Amino acid sequence: MDVVEDYSGHVEPGGSAARRTLDALTITKISVGPMDNNAYLLVCRATQEALLIDAANEPERLSDLIGHDDNRPTLRTIVTTHQHQDHWQALGAVAGAYGANTIAHELDAEPLPVPPDRLVAHGDTVAVGDCSLEVIHLRGHTPGSVALVYRDPAGHPHLFTGDSLFPGGVGKTMSPEDFASLVDDVSARLFDYLPDDTWFYPGHGDDSTLGEERPKLGEWRERGW
Repeated sequence: MDVVEDYSGHVEPGGSAARRTLDALTITKISVGPMDNNAYLLVCRATQEALLIDAANEPERLSDLIGHDDNRPTLRTIVTTHQHQDHWQALGAVAGAYGANTIAHELDAEPLPVPPDRLVAHGDTVAVGDCSLEVIHLRGHTPGSVALVYRDPAGHPHLFTGDSLFPGGVGKTMSPEDFASLVDDVSARLFDYLPDDTWFYPGHGDDSTLGEERPKLGEWRERGW
């Protein structure tokens, strides 16, 4: 697996992975499957324990991302951000191959191909070795969508938003009520809670920062999507 170390937030379907190295954690992004799904491998640098966000597709490529030599990280955990099928098609294969524990929110657990080993709720934490991620429940794209935030002690927060927040808008919703719920949660639980230098990593496409997107919140509300 070719991994680019100069992280920009952009990866190509079928192309190289991209790694960002923080003091305590590495974040490696890869695009998998026909819908250009992002999967993120987080590795604690002290313990070499790993967590995968969204085993979306192409289990062989995800396995190559983890590695095959004796120095590869130990995949302990897989978090599924929400119930939509394009985000979990490799979940059973990857979890089975590595014996990893699976995590999801209770409201999105039923459609998943394997029952989650752990159900999480808003405000819970998930460990990646010595590092910790906070669970943020975002209602609207699906009932049990979650985001995860890592507060880097040596830098800015890193936020994994699934399909709830993208550069340019919130995720797709199926009714005005769902849209109102999602944009309210994104406003209160992300933009009002985290600083502008928070870098966020969505379920598809390129990354952005909360500061870059904050001026557009009113526009999103007005247009209704």
